[in-house]
Amino acid sequence: MALRGICVVEMAGLAPGPFCGMVLADFGAQVVRVDRPGSRGDVSHLSRGKRSLVVDVKRPEGAAVVRRLCSRADVVLEPFRRGVMEKLQLGPELLQRENPQLIYARLSGFGQSGRLSGAAGHDINFLALSGVLSKIGRSGENPYAPLNLLADFGGGGLMCTLGIIMALYERTRSGKGQVIDANMVEGTAYLSSFLWKSHKSGLWEKPRGQNLLDGGAPFYTTYQTADGEFMAVGAIEPQFYELLVKGLGLNSAELPDQMSVNNWPEMKTKFAAAFAKKTKAEWCQIFDGTDACVTPVLTLEEVARHDHHRERGSLITDEEQGESPRPAPLLSRTPAVPSFQRDPFVGEHTEEILKEFGFSKEEIAHLNSANIIGSYKQRASL
Repeated sequence: MALRGICVVEMAGLAPGPFCGMVLADFGAQVVRVDRPGSRGDVSHLSRGKRSLVVDVKRPEGAAVVRRLCSRADVVLEPFRRGVMEKLQLGPELLQRENPQLIYARLSGFGQSGRLSGAAGHDINFLALSGVLSKIGRSGENPYAPLNLLADFGGGGLMCTLGIIMALYERTRSGKGQVIDANMVEGTAYLSSFLWKSHKSGLWEKPRGQNLLDGGAPFYTTYQTADGEFMAVGAIEPQFYELLVKGLGLNSAELPDQMSVNNWPEMKTKFAAAFAKKTKAEWCQIFDGTDACVTPVLTLEEVARHDHHRERGSLITDEEQGESPRPAPLLSRTPAVPSFQRDPFVGEHTEEILKEFGFSKEEIAHLNSANIIGSYKQRASL
């Protein structure tokens, strides 16, 4: 796999950090998740392929354990607010002094500097400050966040993963590590570069929800079907639009021009009435094999049964029969080989990991007796 031989120490956190670590693990990195005593584990359920080590990093001996791990690691991934790792004596200056090749990835909401660098926030807050949230929502309604995907996972976890990969590549030339300041506000803004670059082109000149790509156009939106399901329409190009109109059983000669913005509400009403006459399955049959850019809005359960996904093997099933998306993108020579085992229990691999990093039996016994480390087996026996 592409990242075989890369060792990652992931400080346990919420969604974006675990996702970043999971991507690295899927593509071959050995990822050690450092959990805190009493932790419930990864509530984000993104620990595929990782191992768990419990260490009380708030105690000097515990922090020393993590420093020792980082002295032999390639990457450390931390998801805390500015200054937290420094207080624990685990900041980049100290760790890179001991390991100059270490890549230190800092994944936060607002970044390592600036007035908000120490503030709390969630996806919707980061999305709001990036400017993107102002553009998402129906006409005449409040802006709304599309789940917590854009800032947490797109601008945060995925951008951090990209930074780590670039730093690893640069290290092959310089032999040196570096610090990555990945944050969800700037990551989301960068992800929306098309929005920024096209802002003055007229593409977004109308109020929110009334433009070409935000639900304003009758040929780029969703419609409800007779059985209460939905179809997605993206027929922007004229030739695709003609196929849409034909499939709906409408006469283009009786409709306003496709790009007559003032008539879009009227056209949307007609399209909605047409879609409401047939079920989702019937519309799939009508538009299947055409270039009308009309597709069903699939539920997560339907995705697994869809012919295209089944033919490509787009989903994987773990040993507990849970389904999830296969890692992407596909690499021809070194594809990801995700683990099919269950997610690790908190502290399940504590002693195993410490032994691999050179801790003696005596050292491990001392750390156990002092409650510096913990393990799943110990807690399960109480």
